Amino acid sequence: MAHVLVTGGGGFIGSNLAEALLKRGDAVRVLDNFSTGRKENLAFPELGETLTSRLEILQGDMADREICRKAVQDIDYVLHQAAIPSVPRSVAQPIESNDANINGTLNLLVEARDAGVKRMVFASSSSVYGNTPTLPKVETITPNPLSPYAVQKLTAEHYFRIFYELYGLETVCLRYFNVFGPRQDPTSEYSAVIPKFIKALLTNTRPTIFGDGEQSRDFTHVDNVVYGNLLALEAPKAAGKAMNLACGGRLTLNELLAILKKIIGSDIEPIYADPRPGDVRHSHADISLSEELLEYEMQVSTEEGLARTVDYFKEVFAR
Repeated sequence: MAHVLVTGGGGFIGSNLAEALLKRGDAVRVLDNFSTGRKENLAFPELGETLTSRLEILQGDMADREICRKAVQDIDYVLHQAAIPSVPRSVAQPIESNDANINGTLNLLVEARDAGVKRMVFASSSSVYGNTPTLPKVETITPNPLSPYAVQKLTAEHYFRIFYELYGLETVCLRYFNVFGPRQDPTSEYSAVIPKFIKALLTNTRPTIFGDGEQSRDFTHVDNVVYGNLLALEAPKAAGKAMNLACGGRLTLNELLAILKKIIGSDIEPIYADPRPGDVRHSHADISLSEELLEYEMQVSTEEGLARTVDYFKEVFAR
């Protein structure tokens, strides 16, 4: 039984990771300040008392080094998901997002190094590539971040690599591509596009598309990200590396909306608004490096993931 710390474990991806770790028999500690995450995401009533008894919730902020020190005590592995995860929010609040995404990450790295953690896996982002014209995005492309959020993710990647090379703390950086699925928040102004589209269609409201809708994304169901993280905990060839984690395909926002309308049975037309600053035009992952280093394989296709996610939100909105 491994002892795993999940930072940001009350959030969308973090809670799915915590659930998967508990299911496989690990002991899980969650560190979250619950500024965006939710404690109800960590209830897991379907797992039963035996599994949920291995879950410990530590409420605190990574800006506090003492909290970080307490969080990594007796921990084997860290899945670092905690962040202020929004490009528009980082544009509006660059100092606040930097404090969380850089300073908090550095605190955690130092304390994990000193505590003898075996490996840390970092939730990086496809946003580090920016608008580089090459498609699909391969890890050898020179990054060109377009937003404070993207700069912060790239900076954190460098810190992770340096802590491996200088201090011997094994680190792996996974560049997520537009993750979606259960527990994603559809209510915030900074929410991702898929839960916003689904909420609009289910409530008979016209969804908003920023730009012409021909921008494309490699939409990745959260089960694929969970699977990749679990592989990254121990994959022997992955230490010190950064790699893409996605499905290896892409849809335009117009195509995405058309699929969701067909699944839901809606004929609502979108509202087109001005493009948002900091958004990239196209995002499409080359996943050959994660296939090689992690032996990663896509577990859930984008289309199947969208159908599952619609079913999930139908239940949420019916409550």
